[in-house]
Amino acid sequence: MDLSTFLTGPPNALDRDTARDFAAAWSAEYVEKGLRIATQGEVNPMEHIILDGRATSQITDPEGRAVCVSFHAGPCVVAPNVARTRNGTSLVSIDVIEDALVAQMDSRALTELMLASEPIREWANGILQQELARKADREWCLAALGGADRLAWFRENFPRHEGLFGHYLIASFLGVTPVTLSRLRGAERDTALD
Repeated sequence: MDLSTFLTGPPNALDRDTARDFAAAWSAEYVEKGLRIATQGEVNPMEHIILDGRATSQITDPEGRAVCVSFHAGPCVVAPNVARTRNGTSLVSIDVIEDALVAQMDSRALTELMLASEPIREWANGILQQELARKADREWCLAALGGADRLAWFRENFPRHEGLFGHYLIASFLGVTPVTLSRLRGAERDTALD
């Protein structure tokens, strides 16, 4: 999908002229599977939009264990810079898991455009509100639900993702082991057969 078309789509649609001008301020590049568009612990001043392809945001602990904290299936906006960095340093690694077309802009340039244009400011604030709501929903899911209910929550909130992302990533995102996720799926199949 081209960026201008994406920017005119819901839920935070810009008018065509604003979208065209805004799209011109971004640079797009193809990123191969296996590469990163941000690395945890490194400076990353960029905003990212996945126009095509897939990526994940992961946090790695000192022992090298990674936890998936977000999925990105194009076209979509990756969590805004302010929500995934501290003092300009990335809190997550964003791994490309399928060749992707990624639009990027320096977050300071976006701030300048937001100050100059009310529609762009409303678009960006809407993206940030959506991201905060997603993070709060996931936090609630992890704190309040058991394994089977977490899987049901995931399927309701991310209906395409089970077919797009690996079993181990989904298990990590839901705070369960891959074995537990497999058992939950197996129990569903067994129940469906009864």
